[in-house]
Parts: sequence; C-alpha cells; structure tokens
Amino acid sequence: MAQNVNVEQIKRAARNSIPLSIKTYTMPHETEEYMEQVLGIFLGEFGQKNLADRISYCMKELAVNAKKANTKRVYFTDKGLDIDNKDHYTEGMTTFKQETLDNIDFYLQKQKEVGLYIKVVFHAKEKTFTLSVHNNVHISRKEQMRVYDRIARSRAYDSMEDALTAVLDDSEGAGLGIVILVLMLKKMGLDEDSFDIDIEGEETIAKITIPFSDIHLENLSLLSDAIVKEIDELPQFPENIVSLQRMLSDPDSEITHIARQISTDPSLTADLLKIVNSAQFMLPKRVDNIVEAVKLLGLRALTNLLYSYGTQKLLDKHQRWLWDHSYRTAYYAYHLARNFKKKKDILDDAYVGGILHDMGKIIFADVHPNLLERIVKFCKDRNLGRDFIEDLSAGLNHAEIGGMIAEKWNFPTPLIEAIKYHHEPSRCSQENRNVVYAVYLANAICNVEDKEITYDQLEPAALKSYGISSLEQFEIIQQRLAKAFDDEKARAERY
Repeated sequence: MAQNVNVEQIKRAARNSIPLSIKTYTMPHETEEYMEQVLGIFLGEFGQKNLADRISYCMKELAVNAKKANTKRVYFTDKGLDIDNKDHYTEGMTTFKQETLDNIDFYLQKQKEVGLYIKVVFHAKEKTFTLSVHNNVHISRKEQMRVYDRIARSRAYDSMEDALTAVLDDSEGAGLGIVILVLMLKKMGLDEDSFDIDIEGEETIAKITIPFSDIHLENLSLLSDAIVKEIDELPQFPENIVSLQRMLSDPDSEITHIARQISTDPSLTADLLKIVNSAQFMLPKRVDNIVEAVKLLGLRALTNLLYSYGTQKLLDKHQRWLWDHSYRTAYYAYHLARNFKKKKDILDDAYVGGILHDMGKIIFADVHPNLLERIVKFCKDRNLGRDFIEDLSAGLNHAEIGGMIAEKWNFPTPLIEAIKYHHEPSRCSQENRNVVYAVYLANAICNVEDKEITYDQLEPAALKSYGISSLEQFEIIQQRLAKAFDDEKARAERY
C-alpha cells in the first residue's frame, strides 16, 4: 500500500527551509512512489516542477546505489570476507551480483536486522534545492574514486547514446548509472560540480544541489519588496514609546523619570508588572511598584520590552493563535538560552526575538484589510501567476518580510536576525548565533509539539550548539519546557 502524502506538511517544509527526510531499510516500490510524490510537491513550490522527471531519475539512481552498498556490506559479512581487504574484495565481487539477485529478500532482511538504512533528504535552503541520499556505511576510498572516475569520464559524452556505446563496467553501482546521472544534470544546465559524494560522520552522503529558478526568486523578492512598501503606511511606534526609547538611550536619564513616563500608559504599566512578576524573574514576592519594577527589569530588558510592546500595539491581535505561538516560543527561547548558555546578556534578546519571530506572518495577516487586493493588482500588472499570492499567504518569505520590516523600524541587530533567520539559523552572523539558535530551537520545539515537523528535520548545528545529541534528550527538554510554560500560564491567570 502506498504511503499517504501530507501535502501541507511537505509544502511547509519547502517554504520554511526545513529538511524533509524519508528513511527506509528495504526501499519497496511504494516507498519509491512516495519519494517521487514528495519530490514533485517540493519542486512545485519553487516553480521547478518541470525538472521532476530528471531529478527523480537521479534520486532513484542514488537510492539504488545506497541500497546496493548496504547489501554489499551484509553480503561480505555473511561470507566472512573483509570488504577492505583487496583480495577478499576481489573474491567477494565475483559472486556478489548473482548471489544477491538470486536471494535479494534474504539480504534485504539482513540489512534491516543490522540497522542499515537509506535516507533521502529534501531541503530548500537559501537559493538552492538539495537532494541528498544517505546510507550508514562508509564508502571505501576505492569505491569513491570509481565514482569520481565515472564523473570525469562523463565529460566526454554529449548524449545517452555515447554513454551506452562506451565500454563501461556495470558490475557495481558506480557504473553507467552515474554517467547517465551526470548527463541528466547537463540537460538541466548544471555541471558535474552539482553532484558530490562524501562521508559525514557515520554516513555516506550523495548530494545533488540545484539552484532555484532565478525568475521565480526575483519575482518573490519583488513581491516581498512590494509588501514592505505597503507597510510604509503604518505609523511609527506610539509617541510615548518613542519618547521612552529616547530616554533609555540617554545616559543622564533617571529611573524615576522613566518610571513616571511608563505610568502614563496603563497598558504598558500592566505589561511591565506582569513580566516582572512572571516566572522569568523568580521573585520571592509580587511587585506592584513601577519604580521597583524598572529597577528589577533593567534598562536593556525594558528596551526590548518596548520593541515587543510597540509592535503588538501596531498589529491587530485577530490572529490569536499566532500570538499564542509567539509567547510559547519566547518562553522556550529564554529558558533555552538561560539554562544552556548561561549568558545574561542574550536572555532578553532571546525572549523578545521569540515574541516577534513570526512578525512577517502577523503583518501579512493583519496589517491592512486591503493588502491582499493590492498584492493581486501588483501580480497582475507584472504578469505574475496566482501561485505567488498563494505562496505569500501561506507564509513563504515571511521570515524575510519580517526581517525587512524590523530593519525599517530600526530594531537592534540581534532581533532583526532572530526574525529573519528563525528558519535558516546557519545564515546568521557569528555574534548573534546564540540568540538566533535559541529562537530557532524554541520555534522548532513548538512545531514538533504541533506535529508539523519531526526531530530529524532539525538543524544539526543548532542542536549541537545547545548540547542536544539525541531524540531522547530533546524530548526531555521539550517536556520540561512545556510543563514550566503551562505552570507559568496557570500562575499568571490566577492574578
């Protein structure tokens, strides 16, 4: 039976630069069909569906080679041969092909028993689409050189006919199939540098990198710019908040004067007292005095509170679920940074970055009732298809749009990067990496809780940065954060 395809989950992964992986031990036919469907949906999100057939061939070729490499390992083990011994290798390869073909179910079951897998990963990142095929046995140096030799030889062929008429050793996976794969890449306007095979950790990874359609990317950028220009009509932050920001940047300002200015806004006063009395500060008693609250909060944290508060004053809260998600993300980001990094100077940025990370989505949903109408007109004037509108309404480019608006509103760099790179944390600057990774992981944990993504789709570098090395460890952290947040929420509702 073929696997059910969750179209929305696949589209979400494509739009949000989340790697999507399919793992199998035996690669039955229905899994191949499922992989093809996922590939088609992924490519369709970026106007590349016309490449589906050619990339599908490459994907299946690499997956078959990975499966064959796994079979070879269990075959040599079953025969008591050392695959790294030259004489053993020659002996084993004389019978490998025929014996495994005659008894393939036996060897596939052996692969499953010892945990040898094939994993296909689809990942849209920055301006490229990467298709990688992983298997957890190391390619030998000899096998790797055979692959590179086939790639080098393929330069001499201009057509499939040339390759087929050449004398090629097809006794192993690194034969005719690799040559045809490179020819497929040539037909897509790519060269052999788009294909690579190497060892990373415990895996051999064969990877194809394909740039997105320049036209599609340019149109999306035009549309993003158009939205940000529409936001020009938004007012700047309310005058009392602008005044407070000026006071906070003035080294001669006194805390009592700042507290008096805050007191003129009952809503801001209530928010400030709520935050100071939250579990974030773990105070022994409730604080109701605004001067004491400002002292406890600190000027940096107060500055960040103003960015959060001012943004929310400007943006309607009809999208309640988005704000709820943002508050949970902020809480998780703060506590991840606090418990793992132990650097007080990043805590406020992590918290406010979590509050505002989905600002692009919230703006698109709430800013102007007539914004969609203007975007439709923009697309029509430039002969852009309806798919661009659908992309944006579904959240494509929301991180970029949010980052552009944060820049427009003169947010601090850590907040701009937390918003802009919360789906692509590896793109952020080194100095803001702790903050961006905290917001990325917090948002990802929320997404895992909502069953939108799974643990194996998370950015390895971000996990490593926060000391997370296994699913079990991740689940413990998630459960503790969720319980602490729910307890804090219940506590806040009692006041």
